[in-house]
Amino acid sequence: MRDNHRAGSITVPREPRPLPCRPADARSTVRRAVTEGCRARSVRCAPEAMEDALLVTSELATNAILHGGGITGFDVDVDSHGVRVSVSDGSDEVPVALATADEHSRSLPHGRGWPIVCRLARDIRVAELPFGGKRITAVVPLG
Repeated sequence: MRDNHRAGSITVPREPRPLPCRPADARSTVRRAVTEGCRARSVRCAPEAMEDALLVTSELATNAILHGGGITGFDVDVDSHGVRVSVSDGSDEVPVALATADEHSRSLPHGRGWPIVCRLARDIRVAELPFGGKRITAVVPLG
């Protein structure tokens, strides 16, 4: 049995969450975490902030599926700074904003996800994983 007591702090082991394989699964996990996190801290989470967190989650999950070979890791945490969503995939390619219109100003069916994440989230980090792939972490303010 592992000792979870260290220097006056207690580590509470989290129940493992199943890895989401669809954006809808990721959104459900974030909705539940934000609702529980706000309730536990007696903090009012603005409905617009929840919508922003769900949209960022959906875009990160969709990009991992479409461009990264699928979701290989997912984590969500709620703290005083907001909701932190991390999505990992198998691609080493860093996301870039693509053109959303062609040379004739006709709308293209791609290229909106990463700009949406960059607009709604704060403290966005892209980290290379030790055995290949990347982890994108974005914090969406809840205030």
